[in-house]
Amino acid sequence: MAPKATRKKAPSTDPDGIFAGIFAFLTDKRVQPRRLQIWKQKLLQMGATIEEALNKRVTHVFAMNLDALLEEVSRERLARFKGSVLLYQWLEDCLRLGEKVSEDPYHLEVDAEGENIADKSLTSHSTNRISSSDDEPSPSKKIRSSSDDSKNLKGEQNSGNDSLHEESNSKGDHHGSFHTEDPANNSLKPYDTPNKNSSLPYSPPDLNRNITDIFGKLINIYRALGDDRRSFSYHKAIPVIEKLPFKIESVDQVKHLPSIGKSMQDHIREIVMTGKLSKLEHFEEDEKVRTISLFGEVWGIGPATAAKLYEKGHRTLDDLKKDDSLTNSQKIGLKYFDDINSRIPRHEVQEIEKLLQKVAEEILPGVVIVCGGSYRRGKASCGDMDIIITHPDGKSHKGFLAKFVKCLKDMKFLREDLIFSTHSEEGTNSGVDTYFGLCTYPGRELRHHIDFKVYPRDIYAFGLIAWTGNDVLNRRDSGSFTFSHSLSVKPSVTITKHPETHFISSKSAKKICSVTEFKFPDPIPEFANAETEKFKAHLLKRLSKKDIFGDSLGEVVEICTEFLSRFLMTGQIRSIVAARANLVNCLDSF
Repeated sequence: MAPKATRKKAPSTDPDGIFAGIFAFLTDKRVQPRRLQIWKQKLLQMGATIEEALNKRVTHVFAMNLDALLEEVSRERLARFKGSVLLYQWLEDCLRLGEKVSEDPYHLEVDAEGENIADKSLTSHSTNRISSSDDEPSPSKKIRSSSDDSKNLKGEQNSGNDSLHEESNSKGDHHGSFHTEDPANNSLKPYDTPNKNSSLPYSPPDLNRNITDIFGKLINIYRALGDDRRSFSYHKAIPVIEKLPFKIESVDQVKHLPSIGKSMQDHIREIVMTGKLSKLEHFEEDEKVRTISLFGEVWGIGPATAAKLYEKGHRTLDDLKKDDSLTNSQKIGLKYFDDINSRIPRHEVQEIEKLLQKVAEEILPGVVIVCGGSYRRGKASCGDMDIIITHPDGKSHKGFLAKFVKCLKDMKFLREDLIFSTHSEEGTNSGVDTYFGLCTYPGRELRHHIDFKVYPRDIYAFGLIAWTGNDVLNRRDSGSFTFSHSLSVKPSVTITKHPETHFISSKSAKKICSVTEFKFPDPIPEFANAETEKFKAHLLKRLSKKDIFGDSLGEVVEICTEFLSRFLMTGQIRSIVAARANLVNCLDSF
């Protein structure tokens, strides 16, 4: 007889948990069933009682937004309800922070006549949650885990922000300052706080921050030391761990998960058992590692430069200020170190994107302005802003960036320049224009890092992918087909390509074959198909798993072959988006 299957033990509950005393009714409109299940489970585990209907015992009603709430509960019933009606975001934030947060900014209220009652604290409270460099430790610019995003950001209200909440009615006023006494001149709309119409997607609470925080520190350390391979390993593991709907109590719970190999399992085991990781402690006690990591957080200073500065005897940021060898960009990065490394709340990025869209439209009607990076991936806060720009007609984008930057400087939005290069009018670098600089949010002097990339319409899609990220998808020099700096081939590396590479010249095409020592046909033979098959057979024989890093060998070979085939058939290779065997995992890690 087969052994009786053991029933899975139900998770333990804490009657004195953070939700003790709450009788919750959870509306299910516009909510994914799995999300609802997790929320109910967490409420029960942490002391709450779940009610299946809105009865007299209910103290809290939860909904995705006001519209979803009214689909399930009538206005009259809500007007009579004496408890709290909250957004699910309140529950999310409580779980993220491990404590009950104030309910004020999450209230949904409506009267029986159908008028929304003005929220007594939404706008002001959300403004109070803006982060500042004084209130929050500056996280590394190299990696921000979503645990950083979930912090209850605090800051100060600025009188200048009052002018943000007015709509501009005039097209020529963007040349003036942000700070105007005339509400009609202001170009930003009021921020509706992240409750009713938030574009922020659902992200399960990070119940394992004790692990992900340590891994995040290791990412920064390894990057500062120039060890991108190890850094990337931790980078892949973090999103897998932080999305788990349970707290890891044994390494056996995660050993089957992707990106959690033996080394990661050993680290997790040590953290679960001791609450710390000896490897991290060793790094933090090492003066050289600690100093190089600090210098690497300065904008413009990479691993090699950081190491040289250490060898010169520098140990602190104040030491660097006395070094005349720093470039102008590095000096700016040092001067505004705390500003650049502070997080930007999502609502600020949203307002800035609207402002940029309005100003750009006034300069060039029809221009497309998209904020990429972690904002486009739905994060609650951003380290910087990546703005991708194009124009549908394929030609009007030429020369646009210089006008755009000048206008934003006149407005005192752009303050310091880091990098500025234009190629659209000269036709160099695939016609992509670039600006990196520092900007200020209206009403403040706090600097934020902002990047502009202007792409021709026919390669805009590649730029959008590249500047949306994340690093798992955009990993550089990893031996995979990625969206990295150029089509270049290095020893033990297959092919990397740039989103800006539209056509690859014959000279560059030969580089495709150099790593595998394949003789590139010159001149192009008449029978291209036969030559392509020969190249395909050669790649299958030559490439090893270390060259493709877990991708399907057959898929990689097909992509390589397509590059060569297009060259042989047309004399030039049009860029293609490489399909990846693990693309779903990459997107899942956003």
